[in-house]
Amino acid sequence: MHSDNSEELFPVVDLSGRVIGRATRGECHGGSMLLHPVVHLHVFNSRGELYLQRRPAWKDIQPGRWDTAVGGHVAWGERIEEALRREAREELGLETFDAEMVAVYDFRSEREYELVHVFRTCCDGEIRPSDELDGGRFWTADELRASVGKGVLTPNFEGEMELILK
Repeated sequence: MHSDNSEELFPVVDLSGRVIGRATRGECHGGSMLLHPVVHLHVFNSRGELYLQRRPAWKDIQPGRWDTAVGGHVAWGERIEEALRREAREELGLETFDAEMVAVYDFRSEREYELVHVFRTCCDGEIRPSDELDGGRFWTADELRASVGKGVLTPNFEGEMELILK
């Protein structure tokens, strides 16, 4: 049985991404609305299909839904690029890739407030989802658009989808 470490330290940032403090995962996800940075990596194949991961049932946020291929929190003392590479390695076994910055935006849910750093890459190599995930697969743009609003995809991914399908 997995669970998220509620004592893990995250940086607290302002809207420009400047670190202004730190807080635990538990504080950041407990309704405090402390803005904390996260990284998203969207992984396309050469056919233009987009890989999504399935969030496991034990996750404290959006369990069982399909989400961005790689998504994770920036740890205290870690740079954005370091977090992106660490999460890609941990979640999908991706070691070498060229990441293109797509956008940075703030996202607020009922429980948390994130500064999301969005990247994209193309990968035709092997993707090995970790046991932290409930697997994953490539989706066509039509499949993705047909799933919007049906409770299949995370709201965060739905909001980001048009940014990256361009």
